[in-house]
Amino acid sequence: MSEEVTLYNNTFLLCSEKAVLWKSEGVLLISDLHLGKVNHFRRSGIAVPHNPNDQNIERLITLLQEVQPDRVLFMGDLFHSHYNTEWEVFGQVLKCFPAISFELVMGNHDIMSDYQYQKHQLVMHKKPLEMGAFIMSHEPLEGVPEGCYNFAGHIHPGVHLRGKGRQGIKLPCFYFGKNQALLPAFGEFTGLYKIKPKVGDQVFVIVDGKVIKV
Repeated sequence: MSEEVTLYNNTFLLCSEKAVLWKSEGVLLISDLHLGKVNHFRRSGIAVPHNPNDQNIERLITLLQEVQPDRVLFMGDLFHSHYNTEWEVFGQVLKCFPAISFELVMGNHDIMSDYQYQKHQLVMHKKPLEMGAFIMSHEPLEGVPEGCYNFAGHIHPGVHLRGKGRQGIKLPCFYFGKNQALLPAFGEFTGLYKIKPKVGDQVFVIVDGKVIKV
């Protein structure tokens, strides 16, 4: 189950895989995969499972097959740290979709050499990307120009929902403010930052394979 949001007469589909499809343009927005993060932790002596790596790749493949976008715009922090073998696995996935243009808006964790991105034929954007009225960036812009709307990642937004009694759960979410949207982190094992919505903001949580407005 998915939801749609309309901004400046453009419709955006919120996917339960934690991505956004700009329908009229065929552009898929994915933020904060943090590929290789698990491997980075393990190399540092932190015992974590390998499963999140596999889950990230599997969800990416499934999403690309279902949506079939013309372009995929990775909104920063595509790879968590320095080169490791997970990067080559990712490159093999991209080769399976030659009709798609894969692009990267650089984030603070995207620290590998240009060669590593170019060898997988990723189009690099080292500054926020302007696409009509929309500005795509990794970190949220501090000042959004009038008449524009900013899509960003970096924050890993989440909300804490309370049930009966003292029960509660923290869930990843899509957040749409007056002139800025925050995308959930696509990658597993990334953590959540609790946001505080204002009156008029729209929040959609991702739970049990569904996108639900709260």
